[in-house]
Amino acid sequence: MPILFAPLNVELQVTKINVPDDTKHHLANLGVLVGAILVVIADLHGNLIIKVKDGRLAINKDVAMKILVA
Repeated sequence: MPILFAPLNVELQVTKINVPDDTKHHLANLGVLVGAILVVIADLHGNLIIKVKDGRLAINKDVAMKILVA
């Protein structure tokens, strides 16, 4: 399921990232990789704040629809 529809405060594992290579590389530099554990902290009208390792990251709605988690 896309991370946009994920429940709050639940650990989720990234299964697939369907974005262009340059965006995928940028996300990888920020710690969002296939296999990474993410936690959705807040949902602000579809824009998400996620916890990645020890940091927080803001993801817009378009990118959130393309990050699949389980």
